[in-house]
Amino acid sequence: MERKVEIPDGIQIELDNFKVKVTGSKGNLEKDFASPLFRKDIIMKKEDNRISISTESKRKKVKAMLGTIEAHILNMIKGVTEGYTVKLKIVYMHFPFTVKISGKEVSVNNFLGEKTPRKTKIIGDCKIEVKGDEITVTGISKDDVGQTSANLERTTWIRSRDRRIFQDGIFRLK
Repeated sequence: MERKVEIPDGIQIELDNFKVKVTGSKGNLEKDFASPLFRKDIIMKKEDNRISISTESKRKKVKAMLGTIEAHILNMIKGVTEGYTVKLKIVYMHFPFTVKISGKEVSVNNFLGEKTPRKTKIIGDCKIEVKGDEITVTGISKDDVGQTSANLERTTWIRSRDRRIFQDGIFRLK
């Protein structure tokens, strides 16, 4: 079984064993696909303007890993050409709260009237912009942008209150 990824113009991809480095107009991303479970079964080669990912194994997990590696490489290519953006909305009904960014940390002040701010980390090279009640997370890595936005949502997660009444928090827009 074999999967092929076409390399578009303006993109350079370096392949060193199972390490893939993708360079484009917005920056460069690097990911290591080495795994002791699949290392001996998967073959990755760069030939002309495509990357070939193949296996001779009949195992379902190995075949599934080919698709996973292909999807990750395609996401990396899209990231260095277009980038990724996630929009979140600040919603409050009881206590107005503020979101502040300082370095690689985001703090949510006065959430549900709490005195201590809730804090979370910015993953990777993501940029966060707060305008009014909207937060925009941008970056070139899909993993980092998704994890940073998930961390922001998780920061305002309410445990001991009825979610139908206390609808305060940070939520992802579709």
